[in-house]
Amino acid sequence: MLQVKGLCVMDVDGTLILEEVIDLFGREVGREEEISLITSRAMRGELDFERSLRDRVSFLEGLPISAFDKVFNSIHLTPNAQEFISILQKNAILVGLVSGGFTPIVEKLAKSLGIAYFSANQLEVKGGFLTGELVGQIISPEVKKETLEKWREKLKLSKERTIAIGDGANDLFMLKSAGLGIAFCAKEVLKQEIPNHVDKRDFLEVLPLIDCLE
Repeated sequence: MLQVKGLCVMDVDGTLILEEVIDLFGREVGREEEISLITSRAMRGELDFERSLRDRVSFLEGLPISAFDKVFNSIHLTPNAQEFISILQKNAILVGLVSGGFTPIVEKLAKSLGIAYFSANQLEVKGGFLTGELVGQIISPEVKKETLEKWREKLKLSKERTIAIGDGANDLFMLKSAGLGIAFCAKEVLKQEIPNHVDKRDFLEVLPLIDCLE
């Protein structure tokens, strides 16, 4: 086992994957358009993230948990994401996922990519159906940042040995807390604050920015 020499924490929806999972859940209940509009505004930083998340989840009341597999099978990895993660792992850079999305999807995604560290929101389920509520800690912008810092401390890494990659306003604190924050195909609000941009949706474009960890 190689000694871990770096940590890369990635956002999931709109970064690691092409879709916003909450919008796909919305499709299953016939509310995709309404939910997608709120998602877009939240990612641009126009709405409070936690409030907007609770509002969107409320639309999912009554959705059967059987929809989890259907939604998971509808998502697509961003081009070369799997190869990018494999390259990092081979170079002893541990990868973690921290998401404003949902545990059933993020956990399955993490396991499929050989990623041990992940954190996401938990949907409340009763009798096999979503209640329209969340349980436990909300993965807010502040919590994304705190999660990166917690993992960094656990791995005994310096700030300089950490990378964060995200696309939305809720990733800003996390990207600023990393030694290297990368705005990936990001909303304008993020690009204005984060000097390192990748504007082509291809994870191999990220590699030249992280050679400082070699």
